[in-house]
Amino acid sequence: MPALLDILGQDRAIAGLQRLLTGARRPHALIFEGPRGVGRRTTAEALAAVLLCGQPVRKPNGRLADVAETIEACGTCEDCRMTAAGGHPDFHTVTKEMAAYHDSSAVRNRVMQELGIEVVRQFLIAPANQAAARGHGKVFVVREAELMSIPAQNALLKTLEEPPPGVTIILLTRSAQLLLPTTLSRCALVRFGPLPVAIVTDRLIANGLDPAEAAFWATFTDGSIGRAMDLAAQEMYPVKQDLLQRLAELQRGGDEDLAEHLVKLTDTFAEGLVSASRKADGPTLSKNLATRQATGTLLQLIGSVYRDALTLTAEIDRPLCHDDQPESIRAVAGRFSPTQLAEIIEQLSAFEQMLWRNVNAKLVWDNAVITCASAAPLRA
Repeated sequence: MPALLDILGQDRAIAGLQRLLTGARRPHALIFEGPRGVGRRTTAEALAAVLLCGQPVRKPNGRLADVAETIEACGTCEDCRMTAAGGHPDFHTVTKEMAAYHDSSAVRNRVMQELGIEVVRQFLIAPANQAAARGHGKVFVVREAELMSIPAQNALLKTLEEPPPGVTIILLTRSAQLLLPTTLSRCALVRFGPLPVAIVTDRLIANGLDPAEAAFWATFTDGSIGRAMDLAAQEMYPVKQDLLQRLAELQRGGDEDLAEHLVKLTDTFAEGLVSASRKADGPTLSKNLATRQATGTLLQLIGSVYRDALTLTAEIDRPLCHDDQPESIRAVAGRFSPTQLAEIIEQLSAFEQMLWRNVNAKLVWDNAVITCASAAPLRA
């Protein structure tokens, strides 16, 4: 498990955490806000290692601004070994998928699109009020905290404000504003920014990716190293190359074969997401949710093609995401005006939002292909 000072590209957030750790009053509830895959979860785990360590180490600081000394986990005690192995009894991760392990069959059998009160009560509030197994406190990390229902957040307020001694709760969210003001007021906010594209590119190349693929994923994910690695591991680069070529050859009347291809591609991608979650620790991702995530990613890929085309036609001073396939981007750009391209991008974003309103994926793809072919302002 990496130490806090090993976190890439987030010195401002790490410095803030170190000041909190060395301060007179350490906050017991924190919000880590930022894009997915930029180090929020890794930082939460590194912070948990410090809080659960049996003999944390203070060291002089020579890197972080306005920080005289840092506190790190020792890395050698039994607590650190258990944390590194993912088996510390006082470290808890809370996700909406944990509904599959709830005591109630009614909760287990429900399709969870939010982090409900039943999960928060059983897997956070109840264990927070039990004694720590190792005696150094407890740490709870809530992933996708913005998905907490209003009843779940209200139920958690008392624990956030007056937790049992030694309990620390870390809420991970892409936007703190998606949480209730009452939740925000009880937590210390730590912001995480996108990583520089160069850092992500270098990291991907070091992991064995071809430089062209590494540069694409680093740009496409806006500096999200975690998401870039996930997409590369799913072998999505050949998919994006083929998809861009198909879009470059798309005729104005649309292409039923492309819509059908996207339906099959979504299913294959979703199966891969389910398989990856099954191999990882924790609950398995449902096929329904995986399908929505896969469709959303493919819509974002397509959207990035038309943003690149808009960059060319409107002569915007920004690098192309797909500069590994410039001829295909020029072919797409040559068919539309800047206004039409902006309409396509807006419509693709609307289709992505529809996924969370239970719109059928096949209907989304049928309409998306027509929109990409003709810039028709459809509203499915």
